[in-house]
Amino acid sequence: MALADSSQAVVGGNWRPLRLGTLVGLRWLAIVGQTIGVFFVEFGLGFPLPLTQCLLLIGLSVLLNLWLGFRLGEGYRLSPTVATVHLGWDLCQLGALLALTGGLQNPFSLLLLAPVSVSATTLTARATIVLAGLAIVLASLLSVFHLDLPWDPDQRIVFDRVYVIGIWVSILCGTIFIAAYTNRVAHEARQLADALAATELALSRHEQLNALDGLAAAAAHELGTPLSTIALVAREMRDEVPEGPVREDAELIMSQAARCREILGKLRSLRDTPGDPFAAVPVSELLAEVIKPLEGMGKSISIRTDKGAGPEPVVQRNAGLLYGLGNLIENAAQFAHRTVLVETSWDKAALTVTITDDGPGFPADLIARLGEPYLTTRPRDADSPEPGGLGLGIFISKTLLERTGARLRFENEAADGHARVRLVWPRAAIERG
Repeated sequence: MALADSSQAVVGGNWRPLRLGTLVGLRWLAIVGQTIGVFFVEFGLGFPLPLTQCLLLIGLSVLLNLWLGFRLGEGYRLSPTVATVHLGWDLCQLGALLALTGGLQNPFSLLLLAPVSVSATTLTARATIVLAGLAIVLASLLSVFHLDLPWDPDQRIVFDRVYVIGIWVSILCGTIFIAAYTNRVAHEARQLADALAATELALSRHEQLNALDGLAAAAAHELGTPLSTIALVAREMRDEVPEGPVREDAELIMSQAARCREILGKLRSLRDTPGDPFAAVPVSELLAEVIKPLEGMGKSISIRTDKGAGPEPVVQRNAGLLYGLGNLIENAAQFAHRTVLVETSWDKAALTVTITDDGPGFPADLIARLGEPYLTTRPRDADSPEPGGLGLGIFISKTLLERTGARLRFENEAADGHARVRLVWPRAAIERG
């Protein structure tokens, strides 16, 4: 049933695209801190350092920030790879500054953990591992290759080798801890945020559906008058013209207007009026009622009943149940090559209805998301009054059927297609209505 209402996929996993403005802002903060630190050491403390080389490295970061802001804008969302490259540059630039100012003996060597921390909380585990490895390599090189720590020229400062090794080990442990533990905690936090968002979406969908009764009644009321006018004009046309194509067209308009009025009558309420002698019908008769309007689609739609334990379930008719089943079967007929099979079976505990077509099937990457709103793979047709649809058909059908107690499962019967929708109701719930 290749999907009357399936979807554009979203970015998978728990990673959230990082905004360029965030990284640029962090880099500006680092630039300001580095500039203040360099000038304070050189002119405030009077400790000589390679000022020109330090300012050149800081200037490269300034130029990079200006170019990014001009070329892409702060709202640009970075891919994981590009974000990793940016943080890698920050690590290398900081490592070069530390190499010019004492290596791991510089107390600011602890800042090597900052890019790793940003990656652990915002990027993927793979990106964090790459940056953690780069930080460890830089720390190892800085423990050996570096210029002297800027200090008072009249005094000589010597750090014991064991102390430097201790700093290297502390940076190594901090990097591993942040890359592993912090990334895991951030991942679980993002999962919890996803779960809360899904809960809010479900609650919102329920609230929207609660308003569906009133909206349907209002729509039926507003559309009643123009439909009556259309039917009246069509009847006058039929009476005034002789037999022929025009008279046949007028009769067609009248019949379609009558059908629209019947549909609007069903939409006036999602529940049948109390006391309706036909409110409860056997499930096979209900399915036959749903299928009858679809017989003109040129596809063979058949019902197969697998009688199980106990008598056939007698279900409570209501517009929500009829609409939900009808839309799913119509969806199957639209995408079927030739046949649609509706199978029903039951036992003492449950009623099962399965809708299977011989079409191309659901896209494998979208099956898990079927039933979400605004999810459609229909081709866009500029000549259609509703190009491509809104992607709400399966969403509305699924929600209406879930209100009756059904659990829906979307799958493909075979590897080459044949979409299948399986609906299972607790028997007590569907018979109680």
